[in-house]
Amino acid sequence: MQLSKLRNALLAVLLCCGVNSAFAQPAIQTSGALVVVPAFGEVRQRNDEAHATLMIEEQDKDKAMAASRVNQKMKQGIDIIKREDPQAILQTRGYYTYPVYADEQTPRPAGKARQPVGWRVGHYLELTTTNITGLPNTIASVQRILALNGLYFGLSEAAAKKVEEQRIAAAYRNLTDRIAAIAKTMGRSLSDAVLDTVDFEASGAYAPQQDLRASKTMMAAAVPPERVEEPSFEPGETTLSMRVVGKVRFK
Repeated sequence: MQLSKLRNALLAVLLCCGVNSAFAQPAIQTSGALVVVPAFGEVRQRNDEAHATLMIEEQDKDKAMAASRVNQKMKQGIDIIKREDPQAILQTRGYYTYPVYADEQTPRPAGKARQPVGWRVGHYLELTTTNITGLPNTIASVQRILALNGLYFGLSEAAAKKVEEQRIAAAYRNLTDRIAAIAKTMGRSLSDAVLDTVDFEASGAYAPQQDLRASKTMMAAAVPPERVEEPSFEPGETTLSMRVVGKVRFK
């Protein structure tokens, strides 16, 4: 009787082992597997270059008088900037002249052209400088003549080149860290991983660059006071990122 019970128990154990082995999943083979690994790198750099837009606008019944005042004040403004910041890069642009018409309360007779009552003349000046410390004094000095129409900060060419090297290194470092984590998760040694392809910027999918320029709105140049108080500027910093995709093949 005891022998029969022992035999039945042994058969039950063997049967359970057979069922479990039948349902057990085999280990996934990763030899020769190709794994696509996305990564991301980001660096920050304090802005070291300022871009300012200055302008002058005059209005007069006489077009020549308006143009003369614009030309004179633009020259005075340029001279002030060159004196305050000799290293600044200046570029004039956007010279415009257009007529000003009176608001007509009654309809004009058919075929009669509108007659201008005056002329509006203006001119823009672009200022680029790395003298961030002296910028408030430069702007305050020139605001006695010209109006500040826009201002934004960015990276100089030298700083941008330095940051470019740093963000590539940050992206590649993140890629290698992820490869190590994936190899560990797969139960493989990192020495078995062979980096097959490195695709910086993810196949040319460049991230759109945000335009940090201040909006440029037209404004009339009011009569400036004898002295303008210095404005306060904070250049802030620029954040640059890079995406990279690596293809890793395991031996």
